[in-house]
Amino acid sequence: MNFSNMPKIELHCHLDGSVRPKTIIDIAKREGISLPTFDQEEIKEELIAPMDCESLDEYLKRFSIPNLVMQSKENLKRISFELFEDAAKENVKYMEVRFAPLLHTQMGLSVEEIIQSVIEGMKETEEQFDIKGNIILSCMRTMSVESAFEVVEKGKIFLGEGVVAIDLCASEEEGFCGKFIEPIALAREYGYRVTIHAGETGIGKNVLEAVEWLGAERIGHGVFIKDCVEAYNMVKEKQVVLEMCPTSNVQTKAVNHFSEHPIYDFHRDGIKVTVNTDNRTVSDTSMAKECDLVSNEFAMSDEDYKIIYMNSVEASFADEKTKENLRKYLLDI
Repeated sequence: MNFSNMPKIELHCHLDGSVRPKTIIDIAKREGISLPTFDQEEIKEELIAPMDCESLDEYLKRFSIPNLVMQSKENLKRISFELFEDAAKENVKYMEVRFAPLLHTQMGLSVEEIIQSVIEGMKETEEQFDIKGNIILSCMRTMSVESAFEVVEKGKIFLGEGVVAIDLCASEEEGFCGKFIEPIALAREYGYRVTIHAGETGIGKNVLEAVEWLGAERIGHGVFIKDCVEAYNMVKEKQVVLEMCPTSNVQTKAVNHFSEHPIYDFHRDGIKVTVNTDNRTVSDTSMAKECDLVSNEFAMSDEDYKIIYMNSVEASFADEKTKENLRKYLLDI
């Protein structure tokens, strides 16, 4: 199956992990920002996480360089546009992009200006290409509870205008959900949908708490439910959708090799899985690459692909009209 031609849906992609290396150099040169190198191949080395990272934390270090060039409205809009453009060019028909607004306030932008700029970039791509998108606001688990409240409050004016959901991301510690119960409850009250990074680094119980305490409808990664029977059964029973990112999971050592990735076992056992890039630049990947990987490693059939595609449609935070259009793409296969 040629995945570059297939319609695809991506539900888990980070804006700051998917910046074109050339764009980073362009902006840095124009704005006098100091980089370790201005050579495109060398900057790639700095941006792409090695396959043998020791941990998620080592992987996350790759985000510091992109962040340098994501501090103005113009740059945020451009980077958002380019990410959706890259996705559209490989036949991604719908994509949800997430980012943490508070990482982009270093030059004095307000949270509202930051969110607005990312939405504008997305909407511009929608006008030019056959792709639809939505934005997910991430709160950093490494920051205070107050900072999560700030994102929830300031982002709410964009609900229905491009923003659909709230997320918690960054380093994963055991029991982190307890700290964020109140801001996420408030987000749900305002109408945000909820997806939470959990079970990425060896703690399956975090997935259980993300669903039970925070009302997570989807889980980012969720690999480690394989080691927590309670979380596994709950995900299966409640049909909580997992946003799985195979390459990223090997890089962060959630699994040691692609062959050990639980995505296909989960799928065969009736757990709803989706395939995603996580970070196009940091993981040096694309949706076509990720689908190829799963297909080659686990002999994914056309039927499997269609089920995973439909899981993605139904689990997306898109409106019903968009979902209806996305279902139609499958009929052409």
